[in-house]
Amino acid sequence: MLKSVDMTSNRVSNCVGETVTSRTLLICKPDAVERGLIGEIITRFERKSLAIVAAKLQVLDSDTLSRHYIEHQDKPFYQELLAFMTRGPALTAILEGPKDTWRVVRHMMGATNPCEASPGTIRGDFSCSLAENLVHGSDSAAAAQREIALFFPEFCTESET
Repeated sequence: MLKSVDMTSNRVSNCVGETVTSRTLLICKPDAVERGLIGEIITRFERKSLAIVAAKLQVLDSDTLSRHYIEHQDKPFYQELLAFMTRGPALTAILEGPKDTWRVVRHMMGATNPCEASPGTIRGDFSCSLAENLVHGSDSAAAAQREIALFFPEFCTESET
């Protein structure tokens, strides 16, 4: 499907001129970067006709991650999670596409536990570790909005930050 990106409005139009504005956050975690899988992962989303609106390759800081993983702060794996996510660069990206893009991305990622992920999904094809499962994707439209504001505040209005 042909698509065009208008960088002034941050909207994508498909080949019949419909404007699509659903966005979600994707993180290719440090294990994906270390294993050289970013290209494969991004290619899968592009082949699905999702647009990469923004992307950053960076080592994520503990402050941002503590806000991102606030629901896990009291869990026994929290410190290990922070250590993993800060050990090297990760790719954060905003993906844009049809309504409920977050659902499309989550489906393509596969189950959180790679041992339960279907073949053909990112985790099903490339991961076998629950602790290092390659990718993160927002799990709802509300989470997508919150996570994009956290990692890409420049793409949010004042009311969203």
